Amino acid sequence: MRIGDAAAAVGLTPRALRYCLFTARRSRVGHREYGAEDLDRLRAVRELLDAGLTIRDVESLVPVLDGRPPEVGPATDDGGAGGCPVENVTLRRLDGLDQAIERLTALRGRLAHALDHRFGDGFRTAVARQPRETPVDRAA
Repeated sequence: MRIGDAAAAVGLTPRALRYCLFTARRSRVGHREYGAEDLDRLRAVRELLDAGLTIRDVESLVPVLDGRPPEVGPATDDGGAGGCPVENVTLRRLDGLDQAIERLTALRGRLAHALDHRFGDGFRTAVARQPRETPVDRAA
C-alpha cells in the first residue's frame, strides 16, 4: 500500500507518515510501502496521540509498539526502579490529567460559591434548568 492510501486508512497525513517514528519498507523504485502490520502500528500511534500523548511520548514507546520489551534504565539514587518508558510516560501523563481535574474541580467549586454568594441559590437553580449543549452535541 502506498503512502497516500496508508495515511487515509489510519487518519494521518502522508507528511505525518513520512516522519512517523519508523522507517517504511521501500519498493524497487523507492516508494514507501505499508503492510497490514504497519497500519496496525500507525493506528496505535494515532490512538495514543488522540489520547493526549505527544510525539515525544510515543517515540519512547516505539519498542513496545514493535513488540519488543521496553528498555529499563538504571535504578535511581533514591532506590526506585529504573526508568521504564511505558511506565514513566503513562504515569506522568495520568498525573498531569489528575492535577488538571483537581484544578478544574476547585475552580468549579469557587465559581459555584461565588454565584451562590452573589446571586443566591435561586440563580444556580434557574441556570441548572436551562438546556445545555454538551461537546458531544456540538460534534454531532
